Amino acid sequence: MTSTNAWPPVRGIAYGGDYTPEQWPRETWDEDVALMREAGVDLVSVGIFAWALIETSEGVFDFAWLDELLDLLHENGISVDLGTPTASPPAWFFAAHPEARVVRRDGAVMGFGARGMASHSSAAYREAIVRIATALAERYAQHPAVVLWHVHNEYGVPVGEDYSEQSVQAWREWLRDRHGSLDELNRAWGTTFWGQRYGEWAEVGAPAAAPSVVNPAQRLDFARFTDHKLRECFILERDAIRRYATQPITTNFMANQSWTTDLWAWAREVDIVSDDHYLWAADPDGEIGLAIAADLSRSVGGGKPWILMEHSTSAVNWQPRNIAKRPGEMARNSLSHVARGADAILFFQWRASRSGAEKFHSAMIPHAGTGSRVWREVVDLGAALGTLDELRGSRVVADVAILWDFESFWAQDLEWRPSVDVSHAERVRAFYERLWRDGVTVDFALPGQDLSGYRLVIAPAQYLVSAPDAANLTSFVERGGTLLVSFFSGIVDENDAVHAGGFGAPLRDALGVRVEEFLPLREGSTCTIALGDDASTRLTADAWQEDLILEGAQVIGTYLDGPGAGKAAITRHARGAGIGWYVSTRLDADGLAKLMRRVYADAGVSPSDLPEGVEVVTRRGADADYVVAVNHREDAVELPVTGVELLAGREVAGSLTIAAGDVAVVRTTHTREGGGR
Repeated sequence: MTSTNAWPPVRGIAYGGDYTPEQWPRETWDEDVALMREAGVDLVSVGIFAWALIETSEGVFDFAWLDELLDLLHENGISVDLGTPTASPPAWFFAAHPEARVVRRDGAVMGFGARGMASHSSAAYREAIVRIATALAERYAQHPAVVLWHVHNEYGVPVGEDYSEQSVQAWREWLRDRHGSLDELNRAWGTTFWGQRYGEWAEVGAPAAAPSVVNPAQRLDFARFTDHKLRECFILERDAIRRYATQPITTNFMANQSWTTDLWAWAREVDIVSDDHYLWAADPDGEIGLAIAADLSRSVGGGKPWILMEHSTSAVNWQPRNIAKRPGEMARNSLSHVARGADAILFFQWRASRSGAEKFHSAMIPHAGTGSRVWREVVDLGAALGTLDELRGSRVVADVAILWDFESFWAQDLEWRPSVDVSHAERVRAFYERLWRDGVTVDFALPGQDLSGYRLVIAPAQYLVSAPDAANLTSFVERGGTLLVSFFSGIVDENDAVHAGGFGAPLRDALGVRVEEFLPLREGSTCTIALGDDASTRLTADAWQEDLILEGAQVIGTYLDGPGAGKAAITRHARGAGIGWYVSTRLDADGLAKLMRRVYADAGVSPSDLPEGVEVVTRRGADADYVVAVNHREDAVELPVTGVELLAGREVAGSLTIAAGDVAVVRTTHTREGGGR
C-alpha cells in the first residue's frame, strides 16, 4: 500500500506541537482542546513516548486511552500526527531483553531510565518495533483524526553507534555486502599499515576504543554502517504502517544539530521531510544557525515543502545556559522557517511537563499558564499563520548552492588531522553567514548531484571527494558555473585514502592549482593577505595556509607573512566557460566580504543592499511570489517592495516600514525566472 497523500489534509500552514496528555489527568484534556482552538492549533503529535502505556507488557495492548484521545481531538477539529513510541522502549522490554541495550565505544553498557534507542541491530528490538507499529496502524489507519504518521523520534539522538556483540555481527555482514571479500576490505582500509591485515571475517571487530588511533577508514565505514542500520529500523516501521495506512509517513530529522545520520539518504525514505530545530543559546546570531537548518531541511527534500516538527517557544533545558527568547523572537523564528519552505510550524511541546528531565523546557502553555506573555504570543502566532494559507506549496528558489556532504564530515572529524583548528562546521557556517548577511538565498547540495541550475557552488569543507564527484564539479565549471573551493578539500577518496597525485588532485583541472604542503598556523596566530592589485586591500586570516603550485590559475591574493609569505593565497582559474576559485586559508565571515563581491560578479549573483540583520527570502507560488522579510535589528527598516502585506492585510506601494524585531510577508508579482530547482 502506497501513500496517496503528498501533504496532510490540514489548513495552509499547519500549527501545533507535541501533545503528551498521558502526563495529565483526564479533565485537563478538555481544557487543552479548548485552548488549542483558541490558539488556532490544528495539528498535534501524539504517542511519541507512550510505549509503556500502549503495550503494557509484551504483546498486550491497551488502546482505550488513545481511542478516547483521538476521538476528542477529532471532535474538536484537531488533526493528529500519530507517533510510534519506539525511541523509548519500556522497562519490561529491557528486563526481558537485556542484550538489546546499547554498548558504548569504551565497552560500557547503557542503562535504562533516559531516552534513546535500543541496539539498532537487536533482533528483539526489531521484532518489537514492527509489532507495535503494526498494532497502531491496524487500529488507527482509518481513524479520521490521523493525517500523518511519525516514526520514532530523532534517530541517532542521543545515541547512534552501538558496539554490542549483535551489532558487531551485523557489522560484519554489512561489510561483506559493501566490500565483497576480505581482500577488498583490506585494500579499502589500507590494513597493511600498522599490520592490521585481516585473514578471517571473525577477526573483524567494531572500531572500539584502542590504545591509539583506530584505522580511520574502518571508523568511516562504521559511521556509514550506523546510519544504514538506523535507517533500516525506520524502514521496518514504515513498511509495517504502510500495510494498513495511506497517510504520509515521516520521522523528525535534526538538521545541522546532529551528524549521525545522512539526511540525503533519509529524505529518500520519508514521504515528507520534517525537522526539529533549537536555537543554540551561546550563539548570539542564532537566527543564522536556524536558517542553515531550514535550508538544509528544504534541500534534502528536493525543495519540497517540509514540516518544522519541533522548536521551542522560549528556553530549552539541555544546554549549559538556557536563554529565554525575548518578546517577538518566537514569531521571528517561526516565520523564518516559513520563509525557507516550512508549511507546518510545530513546537515541543503543548503543555510544560511538571516532572521528568524536560520540566524546565518551555512550552506553548508554560508553567506560568495562559496569563503569560508566551501564551499570548502563541495565540498571536496562530492568528498570523492563519493569514498565510496561500503560501502553502510555494517554493524557495536559489541561485547558489553550498556543498553539504555527511560522509566527508564524518571522515574529517576523525583524529590526527593536520590542525585541531580546522572544522567543517565552522567553514560551512562562515561561508553561509557571509551569504546570509549579503541577502543571498542558498540551497545545500551534494557534490555528485545535478548542479546545472546554480550559478555559484561553494565547497567550504569537501575533505572527502570521490573521483566521479570531482569530475561532476569540474564539469560544472566547464559548462559555465562558478565554483569556489576552500582549503583542505579534495584530500581523500571514499576510503579516506589520500588521492593519487597528492592533495587536491581530483580538483586540479577545475581550480588550476595543486597543494604541495599544508602550512597550519600556531594557536592564536594570524596572517595578512594582499587582495588583488591594490596593495592597500588587506585581509586577515588565521589557522591555516598552504603552499600552492600554480597550474594555470591567476593569483588574486598573496600571503604577506607566515610560512607561506610571498606565495599565492587565493586564486582564480578560467576553465571552459566557467571559473574556479580557491581559498587556501581561513577567512571569517567579515573577511570573506571583499572576496565574495568578486566571486558574485563572476557568477552573476546579486547581493541585496538591505541593512545587515534584515533577512529576506522569496517563496515562489503558481500565481505570485511571497517576500518574507524578518527584521532582526533593534531599529525599523525600509523594504523596497510593492504588493499586499498579508499579516496586516494592507496594500504596499514601493516601500514598507518593518518595525524593530518584526516580520512582514508581502504577496508580489512574479520575479525573474532562475534558481536551483
